[in-house]
Amino acid sequence: MSRRTIRLTVEYEGTDFRGFAAQPGLRTVEGELSGALVRMVRDEARLTPGGRTDSGVHARGQVVSFSAAMEVPAAELREALNALTGPDIWVREVVDAEPTFDARRDARSRRYEYRVWNAPEANLWERRWTAHVADPLDVDAMEAACRPLVGRHDFGAFYTHRAQDDTARGTVRRVHEVGWSRDALDSRLLRFEIEADAFLRHMVRCIVGSSLLVGLGKIPVDGIAGMLEQDARAAAGPTAPAAGLTLVEVSY
Repeated sequence: MSRRTIRLTVEYEGTDFRGFAAQPGLRTVEGELSGALVRMVRDEARLTPGGRTDSGVHARGQVVSFSAAMEVPAAELREALNALTGPDIWVREVVDAEPTFDARRDARSRRYEYRVWNAPEANLWERRWTAHVADPLDVDAMEAACRPLVGRHDFGAFYTHRAQDDTARGTVRRVHEVGWSRDALDSRLLRFEIEADAFLRHMVRCIVGSSLLVGLGKIPVDGIAGMLEQDARAAAGPTAPAAGLTLVEVSY
């Protein structure tokens, strides 16, 4: 039986996962998907995600690739995966890809969204999808503060480093688009959207945490531009909570 390269498009509600990557004894997205595949085809598959998601981070358009020896048609594979994984994972699409396709290496960009509930009282129904900020935020100031992020920069100040991280690529990334906005139907809901060629660990959440300082009037509008000139994590604002972050799309 020949091996096939499969491409999945996956959604997940990340609250109860310890991130995407498999970790012994912990519930992860990769662990759920790998376990389902083993039960189906009795073949261990190494899954490669298109974008990084840490503990508590969600996804609407995660792309996953893997190679396995199987004859199950793509439509049946999708149906089986959705039957075998938990209710907080949903496989939207399964297609056969080119043998050399790699979801991480071949990705041209990733798009993330961060949601903030900006009101004096928290919203019970939004708590898994947003960060709550009680004090009023100046969204125009936050938007202006983030404009200098567009382009190719060293984002070392927005990077939470771990000893095991692969830093061979350094901390330079190219941001294609960035922006803050209020929801058209409910002004209490704020959205931060950012697209880049790749992201450092906690990069989006560090940018959001810094933006919130601007919105609260604790640092000036040009404060984020100043952070870009430094490579020390201490130069930027706090890391925003994971709950507000969603991987929206991986583009190829």
